[in-house]
Amino acid sequence: MNFFNLPSSVQQLKSKFLDDHGVELWLKRDDLIHTEISGNKWRKLKYNIQEATNRGHHKLLTFGGAYSNHIAATAAVGKLLGIQTIGVIRGDEGFENKTLSEAKLNGMHMHFVSRADYKLKTTESFQHKLEEHFGEFYLIPEGGASELGVQGCEEILQEVNLQFDAIAVSAGTGTTASGICRQLKNEKLIVFPALKGGSFILEEMEQYCDSTQLAKVQLQLEYHFGGYGKTKPEQLAFMSQFFKEYKVELDKIYTSKMMFGLFDLIQKSAFKRGDKILAIHTGGLQGN
Repeated sequence: MNFFNLPSSVQQLKSKFLDDHGVELWLKRDDLIHTEISGNKWRKLKYNIQEATNRGHHKLLTFGGAYSNHIAATAAVGKLLGIQTIGVIRGDEGFENKTLSEAKLNGMHMHFVSRADYKLKTTESFQHKLEEHFGEFYLIPEGGASELGVQGCEEILQEVNLQFDAIAVSAGTGTTASGICRQLKNEKLIVFPALKGGSFILEEMEQYCDSTQLAKVQLQLEYHFGGYGKTKPEQLAFMSQFFKEYKVELDKIYTSKMMFGLFDLIQKSAFKRGDKILAIHTGGLQGN
């Protein structure tokens, strides 16, 4: 699949703030993998699509909310590779925003379900109804959260040749963090959940990582800014200042929260002078 800019680059950020605190901060630019299918979205789709192809499937079905980066990326992949896509969307039929309209333009069929029905999405009976309605399909879990998604995210650190003291990543399901966790050597992994009450991320990671790997994980729970999809003025101001200083756009849902938290921890001397930190830019800029 030569449509993607891989391996993604690793870029050192330079500023007086970082010099004053004596730390090196590097950014893994997964946001540059593809204009529409960037960041961890492609990582989590890659092996799912390979598996679908190996099984002879020509139709993908997945789940997401109305602003889902995963829905947008799946639709774009479908158009790129000539695969039919179906998005089971949580919410009311007829609602449309930029994410959904672009997914439609990329050929995705939208199937809206109530919030109550959406909670049943992993049940056998609900999936059987979908099969009756759409025929045979290859199912990709919401957000690509699966063993195959984790395997794709393992490649993030496999592409990095430099040594670091800490890796930082944002989290929604824990899939990306799990892939990174599996590839840790001596680094610690700092995970910034984008959701309020994000301690469940560690429980999700337990499905994919052993206790030795998980011992290297630190959860930072206080940088969610009110919860998933929510923002606050100080976060938006940080995004603007970050772009002005480093010429890198952050997304509102995930990476900006991680970077805000990371800079706050640096300010509070949570890192030793001389520490090298690698932050993962997981894309998602279409959500802006």
